Amino acid sequence: MNKLIVSCAGILMLFGFVWQAQASDLDEIKARGVLRHLGIPYANFVTGAGDGLDVEIIKRFAQHLGVKYQYVATDWKRGLGDLAGKKIDPHGGKLKVIGEAPMRGDLIANGLTVLASRKALIDYSVPTFPSGVWLVARAEAPMKPIAASGNLNDDIRQTKAKLSGTSLLVMEATCLDPNLYNLADKGYDLRYYTRSTNLNEMVPAILNRDAETTLLDVPDALIALEKWPGSIKVIGPISDKQLMGVGFRKTSPKLRAAFDDFFTRMRKDGSYNVLVRKYYPSALSYFPEFFQADREP
Repeated sequence: MNKLIVSCAGILMLFGFVWQAQASDLDEIKARGVLRHLGIPYANFVTGAGDGLDVEIIKRFAQHLGVKYQYVATDWKRGLGDLAGKKIDPHGGKLKVIGEAPMRGDLIANGLTVLASRKALIDYSVPTFPSGVWLVARAEAPMKPIAASGNLNDDIRQTKAKLSGTSLLVMEATCLDPNLYNLADKGYDLRYYTRSTNLNEMVPAILNRDAETTLLDVPDALIALEKWPGSIKVIGPISDKQLMGVGFRKTSPKLRAAFDDFFTRMRKDGSYNVLVRKYYPSALSYFPEFFQADREP
């Protein structure tokens, strides 16, 4: 009987240790001495070569906390689950929890768009980058860019009207999921990209004629226009204005608060804009109000 009690106590201690190791709010991370950054190669936020806007920000945050930085690779289908410790079914533009999973990181940062479905699962930092979703086509495509009206809702309607009679490349479980923009089940020729979950492959795919058009979020479109000059064109907006941020577990409020304070200081002292100019030089002219150095996030 005593052995059974000891055994049960040992099991409870083991589960307690595992839970604590996974829960990882600020105090546990400092005790561990490592901040685990979940990342997905995407545009210039995470380049896949050990750098990127979000990589540099999180490295500086780790240094600010006095801990080591560790990059943990994930993908768009698993990333939020790797953070929250959940198995997730992302079909239909919704995130349905279907089980438990290991918590592989302490935060996720890779140009993560703030979406209502994601906010039900994780918490976001203060906004770190402005965004939105555009319709992009090959340069030789017959459709012409819309004439901006000055009203975003009207511009979105104009852009969606261009989709009739053309094919559109999309990707499920990302910010390019057609369900998010009321495009699914509308009779459009939607072509789901399934070769990988790498959003960097969307433009090469339409240049390879997998479809005539694709959705791109604004930061990725800015990079694509520089990388393939004269090969693609922006037709118009598909979404309202969006924001990006760093994702945190709902059980890590102290870590999120520490990041918000750290990032706000970066905004105020201008060091954030230095990084933006390095990775997204045209973003400051596209979004001058957001990138005012003294702006409160």
